[in-house]
Amino acid sequence: MKKKLVSMLLVSAMVLGLCACGSSSETAGKKGSSVATKTNGDKDTLYVNLASEPAYLDPALNSSVDGGCLAVNSFVGLYTYNEEKKLVPAIATDMPEVSADGLTYKIKLNKTKWSNGEDLTAKDFVYSWNRVVAPETAADYAYLFDTIARKADGSLDVTADDDYTLTIKLVSPCPYFNDLLAFPTFLPVYQKGVEAASGTEPGKWAQTPDFVCNGAYTLKEWKHNESMKYVKNDNYYDADKVKIKNLNFMLSADETAIYAAYNSGDVDFIDSVPTDEIQALKGNKEFNIVDQLGTYYIAFNVNSDLFKNMSVKQANKFREAISLLIDRNYIVKTVGQTDQKVADSFVPEGMSDGNGKKYKTKDVSYYDAEETGAKQTDKAVKLLKEAGFKLKKKDDGTYKISPAVSIPYLVNDNQAHKAIAQCIQQDLAGVGIELTIQSEDWNVFLQDRKDGKFTLAREGWIADYDDPINMLELFSSKSGNNDPQFGKGESKSAPDWTEYDSLMDEAHKTTDMAERAKVLHKAEDMLMETNAVIPIYFYNDVYMQKSNVKGVYTTVYGMKYFMYATKN
Repeated sequence: MKKKLVSMLLVSAMVLGLCACGSSSETAGKKGSSVATKTNGDKDTLYVNLASEPAYLDPALNSSVDGGCLAVNSFVGLYTYNEEKKLVPAIATDMPEVSADGLTYKIKLNKTKWSNGEDLTAKDFVYSWNRVVAPETAADYAYLFDTIARKADGSLDVTADDDYTLTIKLVSPCPYFNDLLAFPTFLPVYQKGVEAASGTEPGKWAQTPDFVCNGAYTLKEWKHNESMKYVKNDNYYDADKVKIKNLNFMLSADETAIYAAYNSGDVDFIDSVPTDEIQALKGNKEFNIVDQLGTYYIAFNVNSDLFKNMSVKQANKFREAISLLIDRNYIVKTVGQTDQKVADSFVPEGMSDGNGKKYKTKDVSYYDAEETGAKQTDKAVKLLKEAGFKLKKKDDGTYKISPAVSIPYLVNDNQAHKAIAQCIQQDLAGVGIELTIQSEDWNVFLQDRKDGKFTLAREGWIADYDDPINMLELFSSKSGNNDPQFGKGESKSAPDWTEYDSLMDEAHKTTDMAERAKVLHKAEDMLMETNAVIPIYFYNDVYMQKSNVKGVYTTVYGMKYFMYATKN
């Protein structure tokens, strides 16, 4: 999922008056102290900040981590993750019954209800999944369903044998299919509510409060760009274990305001902190750093006019020069500060290969991410010359490049990514390349990347499940998450993407898992050869949680589960 990173230095701003409540029961700790900060006295409500205004609440349309977190707390699927980060049955009674050839899954369902009290049945999953892949829905994640076979009429080969039995037929064995069944895009939606409200807007039904769902909480109130209030759903299948009656979300990306609200006791859980506070917070018991499976990167639009006078090879060399110039260690040490691992590949460390081994081994490295300085600059200068540019070294050791190069760099509108952008800006200035930083509101930013309205943009992807195909199929030409626009447009400088698409198809269909891993490595080789995707570091995640809050848990996929939280 697209990562909305906001753990950088922000300018000061006024604190939003979202959720002042109760009196302080503890005193604020000093910098570097493990003393707990102020708490509020409202034991029935958990006050949370994850991000600013969500793009979508419709699980079929969401492709961001913050939207995914909202989805898993207001919807629930066949399976979910528990506090030990293990996949466990939710609506399903047990793990799937799988045929010997790995192609047929039979799943029994518990009797559960929608939030309006109506029965939720196997037919709701048949409808919901077919809705995702329908062209009119235009879901970014429709490609995740390519592992499911199709019937003669083109619909997914998913059948409700009766109200509480679901049969799913796959194209080929899929080592991560159980995990898909817990992913937000596979969550059920209420057909009558969707069809009554949507019209020509697929997500319209979830744009106002009180829409029907089946998760632990239902949306009761939404003050756009300010706050959201969720209330406990008594028809949730596990409602007896839900103790917190309300979830109140502060909608903001302003970390100064967020951090102030946390310290004052108005917010119990925040998903980011200002960069200049990180070193002091490392000794605080409320500050948490957790593992994530994902990559922070930047991406070029391969169809950009920047490359119009270059051949495919020249465009690749130009982008490789940019990659070599970036000092990733400096970014991690001065901006990230939470011991992120500098990235030397796109698929992150720790990911499984579907064959019982780790995908990334020591020999899977596409460049020396630790190497910086004059040696890298010399290599970059050579590549820029091969790309058709002239470079003249000046007395101060920097270069003048001709023709002049100015690259607009797109970030979402907060200081989070601007800090990294400024680091890259300095790195490129040494060879005379100008980087201009352009910022946009989050939802506009998402759409402009999707539509290819950029030259270079900041990107981030948190894995949706533990398999490298999740990272690599982002860039298939039919993927709604293919921001670099591979296989789209008619630019002569863009790489031919036919083979890459074929490799993704082959990976989906190959039954030999060892061979499948080789296919995925070949695809990553091809991706990295374009240098259109430039990894910076592998993610970890930071958050702060009040000492009187227990039971919130996270996964390496960036999801945060609040339904079993308690406050004392």
